[in-house]
Amino acid sequence: MSGKNKIKGIFITGTDTAAGKTVVTGLLARYLLGSGFNVITQKWIQTGCRGFSDSDLATHIRLMGSKANVLKRYQKHTLSCSFRFPASPHLSAQLENRRSTPCKIKKDFRFLCRKFDLVLVEGVGGALVPYDKKNLVIDIAKELDLPVLLVAQNKLGSINHTLLTIEALKKRKIKILGIVFNSIKREDRRILQDNPRIIKEISKEKVLGILPWNRNFGQLFKKFIPIGEKIEKELIYSK
Repeated sequence: MSGKNKIKGIFITGTDTAAGKTVVTGLLARYLLGSGFNVITQKWIQTGCRGFSDSDLATHIRLMGSKANVLKRYQKHTLSCSFRFPASPHLSAQLENRRSTPCKIKKDFRFLCRKFDLVLVEGVGGALVPYDKKNLVIDIAKELDLPVLLVAQNKLGSINHTLLTIEALKKRKIKILGIVFNSIKREDRRILQDNPRIIKEISKEKVLGILPWNRNFGQLFKKFIPIGEKIEKELIYSK
């Protein structure tokens, strides 16, 4: 659905590693595909990765379903830099005597923008992750003027992590589309319910919804639909 949305890309970051970025990225792509968007996901830098089949992008495709099969032909553009050692990108690159290449990342992103209505970029770990000794991954998102979708792991400690991330994004004048809370298993329900309320009250940012803990992707997608609807409205009406 070319031209439907005004935003060409979204950077999806988390409050920490394993916050739920991969799941939210895949679910959002599935929802938008179903709404008629020509959408693709991208991972600028992946560590702990031996190849495309071992990457977060492969999980995106499983979450997106059969409609994502055609996207496999864009692999060389969707996974810009990958490293085998599971660590911060700056350390993984150093151990392999290689480096992440911002020029390639931006070139890949712009190529995909010409082919698709929307590019969903999954970040690396939290917002302030370095890809070398001087620069952060979020710097690339800022340079490309990408709005951020923040995924917060809904657990004890989330208030601090989420508010610090929001503060860092605001300091860089990066637009925040909203926050998705991803609940962990066996957390006290009072904490799960209070985190979004207090974070919204303090930060004044939009809380787009709360995902329950569920290993079944099909059931999880049904819970994600109201979140997807809110994000779709942001894409259509955002300037």
